[in-house]
Amino acid sequence: MTEEVMIGRLNHVAIAVPDLQAAAAQYANTLGAKVGAPQDEPDHGVTVVFIELPNTKIELLYPLGGNSPIRGFLEKNPSGGIHHMCFEVEDILAARDRLRAEGARVLGDGEPKTGAHGKPVLFLHPKDFNGCLIELEQV
Repeated sequence: MTEEVMIGRLNHVAIAVPDLQAAAAQYANTLGAKVGAPQDEPDHGVTVVFIELPNTKIELLYPLGGNSPIRGFLEKNPSGGIHHMCFEVEDILAARDRLRAEGARVLGDGEPKTGAHGKPVLFLHPKDFNGCLIELEQV
């Protein structure tokens, strides 16, 4: 009997950056990537820029507001760095419940928030996933 697969494709890898304009320009000019416009996500305390790749996206994260979780990350990593990976799931509530049953910690109040793509998202504690913050996005 095979275990049912929960996660789908890699939606994006998020990189916290100390200078959003410089990072976006580097991807556009140096690497020739298709770079989107900055968008503020006040519910998450970030400004994001998505870089479109043929098989996934890169999300550049920059702090928005004084309580941004990215601010603390950049204080510890002043040059920036990989912040999280986002995987797609078909049913975010079923995924949440299954993960909790397996002992994984869902951050926040455990209820999905609307993410940068307008879809429900949840975050999983990095200590439960080899030091990597995981985002789940319902597709």
